[in-house]
Amino acid sequence: QVQLVESGGGLVQAGGSLRLSCAASGRTSPYLAMGWFRQAPGKEREFVAVMTWDGDTYYTDSVKGRFTISRDNAKNTVYLQMNNLKPEDTAVYYCAARLGMGITTDLRHFGSWGQGTQVTVSS
Repeated sequence: QVQLVESGGGLVQAGGSLRLSCAASGRTSPYLAMGWFRQAPGKEREFVAVMTWDGDTYYTDSVKGRFTISRDNAKNTVYLQMNNLKPEDTAVYYCAARLGMGITTDLRHFGSWGQGTQVTVSS
């Protein structure tokens, strides 16, 4: 089992930036794909970004050009750099991990989850 702990959330004004971090521990593997999801109040959890073990990335359309996912395998940490934040980005952000090939945006394919970190963007 992989344990994930997110950090870096907070309150920011529209147009501002935040960087989320997700530290993995336990049965980590260099073949883990890491993803970020978010859940706004009253809405379902949705896909934000994913990075495969070999560096391929994919983003949901609403964050393309604003968010960047990256990872530091030596630190077992994945990051989500969020720029030009908008009020509609307000949500709890979750880090997730899966062991598998290819890109998937389906949260059911991710077996390990963090506890989430709140991001609030004020207008």
